[in-house]
Amino acid sequence: MNKKIVFPLGILAVGGIIVALLFVGKPKPEPVAENDSPALIKVMVTEAKQQRLRLAVLAQGTVTPKREINLVAQVSGLIVNVEPAFDDGGFFEPHQVLIKIDDREYQAALLVAKARVAEAEYRLAEEQGLSRQAKREWRDLGNQNANDLFMRKPQLAAAKANLESAKGAVTIAQLNVQRTSISVPFTGRVKETFVDLGQYITVGSSLATVYDSTTVEVRLALTEHQASLVNLPFMAQSKTLEEQKLPGVQIRGSVAGKVHQWQGELARTDAFVDSNSRMYYAVVEVENPFQLVGQNEAPLLPGLFVEAEIEGKLIDGVMELPRSALYQRDKIVYLDSDNTVVMQKVKVLRRSDDTIWVQGELDANTLVAIEKQSVTPTGTTVEPLLESDINTLPVATREPVKATPDASHAEITEQE
Repeated sequence: MNKKIVFPLGILAVGGIIVALLFVGKPKPEPVAENDSPALIKVMVTEAKQQRLRLAVLAQGTVTPKREINLVAQVSGLIVNVEPAFDDGGFFEPHQVLIKIDDREYQAALLVAKARVAEAEYRLAEEQGLSRQAKREWRDLGNQNANDLFMRKPQLAAAKANLESAKGAVTIAQLNVQRTSISVPFTGRVKETFVDLGQYITVGSSLATVYDSTTVEVRLALTEHQASLVNLPFMAQSKTLEEQKLPGVQIRGSVAGKVHQWQGELARTDAFVDSNSRMYYAVVEVENPFQLVGQNEAPLLPGLFVEAEIEGKLIDGVMELPRSALYQRDKIVYLDSDNTVVMQKVKVLRRSDDTIWVQGELDANTLVAIEKQSVTPTGTTVEPLLESDINTLPVATREPVKATPDASHAEITEQE
């Protein structure tokens, strides 16, 4: 009985001693100073590097012939011959006869005019003889005051005038004969025909519309901002000056479902600025649009709607940044030497879907924020994360970057 009581009491005593030892020997917590500084916002940034660049300008326009004329009949008659090239879409060479009008009547008129010349020459020779005879007779009389009529001076002048008039009639008759053969003084293409073989035409009848196929042009509308990026030829150009070299233009268009490219040159500008839209109009010329060059198997057809990329002029101090760096349309957020947020207005030269080109008063290698601009107001100290450093980290350690929605991200990219 004593063992049954003593043994449990012993166990309880030993347990109590162990608990007492643990309570007495436990380590006391040491006070730790509180960190009052809040955690800094991590912001992805990129380095702004100033460069000297040419920023191309994008514009759109419609291809038109540089020279287009209406063929009009200068004589009347029956069309007796039509060349195969005289058809819608036909090509022709300079001075190639496209239409032949019956010229028999005009050939007869030429013979009559030549006969008048021969008769006028006979009358002139006769008057010249009579004039010499009158001079001899008056000299034999010994009188110094000769009468002009007696000396046949008026008759001689009239004979000379009749001869000149007859020669003029021959010239007109020859022109009418030439006008029966209708041609064009340049290489071209027939746009539309209005007459055909066997048709009788009169003076002033429209025969066809043709255009010069050696050069086409594209008229491009440029805004004030776009015009500032290009060396527009406002004044007469001097080909001896290299700095006045006309900008090159890359033309892109779709022909039969396939995109093709052509090389052109910014040749001139309109003589005035549009008073309603305040747009500048530049004219791009493309030589030999129907000549196949290399892999380009499609001609640059008039009427085609195309996009033009105009070579820009050299601009200093241009910074190329991600599109997400633009805030409120014309501002960027950058960090000073203390990683404090500063906002600055910049001049946006050009923008695309994912890149902007701007000018601003920033030092080289300034860190520009490309996210969280709306949650980091001016004066906020942040922890910068270089975009290049983020891309080199393991995927598991990268912090996901979310673009901060703002008005600048929602705007429509302007047409360059």
